[in-house]
Amino acid sequence: MSFSLGTITLINPFILAPMAGCTDLPFRLLCKEHGAALCYSEMIECHDLVARKPECLELLRTDAAEQPVAMQLYGNNPGMMGEAAAILNELPIACIDINMGCPMEKVVQNGAGAALMKNPHLAEKIITSVCKNSTKPVTVKIRSGWNQHTITAPEIAKIAEGSGAQAIAIHARTWSDGFSGPIDHRVLLQVMESVSIPIFANGDVTSHEEGLFLLKKLGCAGVMIGRAALGAPWIFSGRVNQHPSMAYRVKALLRHLELAETHLGPEPDLSKIRNHAWKYFRGAPTGPAIRKQIDATTTYPALRAFIHTLAERVLQQ
Repeated sequence: MSFSLGTITLINPFILAPMAGCTDLPFRLLCKEHGAALCYSEMIECHDLVARKPECLELLRTDAAEQPVAMQLYGNNPGMMGEAAAILNELPIACIDINMGCPMEKVVQNGAGAALMKNPHLAEKIITSVCKNSTKPVTVKIRSGWNQHTITAPEIAKIAEGSGAQAIAIHARTWSDGFSGPIDHRVLLQVMESVSIPIFANGDVTSHEEGLFLLKKLGCAGVMIGRAALGAPWIFSGRVNQHPSMAYRVKALLRHLELAETHLGPEPDLSKIRNHAWKYFRGAPTGPAIRKQIDATTTYPALRAFIHTLAERVLQQ
């Protein structure tokens, strides 16, 4: 089930979606270990990258073990997006993605993210600028449109292909839908009919089996999984029970902590790690109690100690 993205060959159709505050290097590596063929970074603001702001440069952290990896840019200025793309083009990454789907108010207020779904002219300028400044494949992540009265995905997809993009990921909800309501598979099919480049279906894929079903139903090139992968990196593997034992969950979380300490320092950001940690126990009978204990930790060493104590208890059962 491998396919090509420009000069890159993806070994399977399962892709980790970009998620702000979540898809940092340790989590991408973990998803890669569980079978993700391609992982996307957190979104990177073009002005901050061009200004070389330290907090932005942290987002560029990568490792050979996660290849192929995509870095995602967002912004509303074609020139700055092109400059930022030129910087990313020099990094050891596989491709560059353009964010045209983020619904966050602070992003769309500036005309970036999902706001570009109602501005095809500006979208074309941005995609063209990024493609001209990159020798690496460029992908675009879009939504169905701005609202149910403005379904622009097929039009934007044609523009993206004509401007040089080599794949499109579509979250088939509008900006006004946010993350609620049904995925509109009709729009996905319309987009697939409008272009010849690979299309990745995104939104509400909650298991490996669902991903396979969607691939068969739509005939798309890949499925991009976001929120359902948090605390469940095994979603990318067809060899793992999608409702694993507590022992498996704890082992996965311990590996996450190991990767975080290796790549982010001995005491990674507590709030970020806590946000990941409790999700490993969603759906488990003791999940709510474990979450309370995780939320009660006030330092990373305390969180780490709790997880190791939990591991000793669970693995001895």
